[in-house]
Amino acid sequence: MLCKCPAISTWRFVLALLAAFTLSACLGQARYRVAAGSGPDPVLPTPKDRLIPVFDIAPAQRWPPGRTPLAANGLAVNAFASGLDHPRWLHVLPNGDVLVAEAQAPEESGLPGLKGKLMGLVQKITGSNLPSADRITLLRDTDGDGIADVRSALLEQLHSPFGMTLVGDSLYVANTDAVVRFPYRRGVLRIEAPGEQVAELPAGPINRHWTRNVVADASGQRLFVTVGSNSNIAEYGMEQEIGRAAVHELDLQTGEMHLFASGLRNPNGLAFEPVTGALWVSVNERDELGSDLVPDYMTPLERGQFYGWPYSYFGQHVDPRVHPQRPELVAAAVEPAFALGPHTSSMGLVFYRGNLLPQHYRGGAFVSQRGSWNRRPPSGYRVVFVPFAAGRPVGLPQEVLTGFLDSDGGALGRPVGLEVAADGALLVADDVGNTVWRIAPARQGRAGP
Repeated sequence: MLCKCPAISTWRFVLALLAAFTLSACLGQARYRVAAGSGPDPVLPTPKDRLIPVFDIAPAQRWPPGRTPLAANGLAVNAFASGLDHPRWLHVLPNGDVLVAEAQAPEESGLPGLKGKLMGLVQKITGSNLPSADRITLLRDTDGDGIADVRSALLEQLHSPFGMTLVGDSLYVANTDAVVRFPYRRGVLRIEAPGEQVAELPAGPINRHWTRNVVADASGQRLFVTVGSNSNIAEYGMEQEIGRAAVHELDLQTGEMHLFASGLRNPNGLAFEPVTGALWVSVNERDELGSDLVPDYMTPLERGQFYGWPYSYFGQHVDPRVHPQRPELVAAAVEPAFALGPHTSSMGLVFYRGNLLPQHYRGGAFVSQRGSWNRRPPSGYRVVFVPFAAGRPVGLPQEVLTGFLDSDGGALGRPVGLEVAADGALLVADDVGNTVWRIAPARQGRAGP
C-alpha cells in the first residue's frame, strides 16, 4: 500500500538513515589517536569504504554566560568581541583594526538528492544553516584593554565573503563567486563605494566547499586565492571540478588568473612562512574512509605541483573509490609536508611574528581545527601550535586553545579564522560561539568575556 504522506515518509527514512549512521559510528571507532595521524609521517591504515560512513555530530550549544575556552598554561583567553553573526575569517589592518567576515554558505549552494537533505540536517544541528550575514564588520580596541569597543559594518550585501587582504589603498574581498576590490582609506569605519569585480571564481548551484581565501605576496602585485572542491571525491564528475580543489594566482596588473597548485581538496588557510618566504596552505582532506583516514595537512606550495585529489591522498596512496583513475597524475602527486590529524577540519593558518606571546611561539604556526563529523571520537575543536625551525615543522601539534566540546558532546564553539593582532595577541574567530577570542600571556589576558 502506498503511503499518502510522502513528507512524513521521507523524514522517517531520514531518521532511519541517521539511526544507521549512529550504528555505523559505533562500529567505526578510531583505532589510533589523533597524534598518530599527525606529523611528517602519519599512520595511514587500510581504507574502509563503508556504505554508511562514520557519523558523529557535535550539536551547536554555544557558550553559557561567563564561560570561555581553555587556554594553554601561561596563556589566558578573553572575548575580544561577542554577539557576532557566524564570524568565519579575520584580517588585521595596518592601523590595528580587525576585520571579521560574517558569513554562511550561499543560499543557492547545496548537494542534490537525499545526501543534500542529510547534509542540510547536519548543518542545522551544527548551527551552519542560517541565512548568511554577508557582512564584514570592523572591530577597534581604542583603549588597549584587549576588548573591542568600536564596532561598525564596514561592508554589507556581499556574497558569502571569507578571505580579505589589503594592498595599498585597495581592500580585496573573496566572495564565494568572485574576488572584489573596494577603495580603502585608513581609519574609515564604513565603505559605501561599490565593489569592482577583479576575477570570477568557480561557484555554481552545488558549490559544496564555498569558502574562498585570499592573500597578497610581499610585492603586492599578486594575489593567491583558494577554491575548494565541489564534492568529496569528484562523485558528480570532474566536469564539476573545473578550476576547483586548487590555489590560483591572480596578477593584479594584467587581471589574469592562473592555476598555481592543484589536487588540494579544500584549501583554506594561506600564509607565508617567515624564514623561507614559502606560501603554506592548510587543507581539509576527504571523508568516508573511516575514522583514521584521511589526515588533514599543511604544506608549502610550489607552482605547478599536484597533491593527489581526488585520485590519491597524502602523496600516492590511491583512493580505491575514484573511477576512472589517472595513474600518471598519481605518480606525480606530491606528499604533503605535515599531517594535522584525521578529520580535524584544519582551517586557519598563521605564522607568529609577534613579541607578546612567549618566545617559544615565535616563527611557528598556529592552526585552527573546526572539528569533525566523520570520526569517532571527534577530532579537532581546538587551536594548535606547530613549532618551526629553519622554515620546517619540528614537532607535533601542541594544544593552545581547547574546551570547545562540553561533557555531553555538544559544541560550545568552533574555531575557524586566525590572525595576530597589532599588539601580538592571537585572535580566533569562533563561528558557533559568535565570538572573536583573544589569547595573550596570562598576566595580560582576561579570565572571561
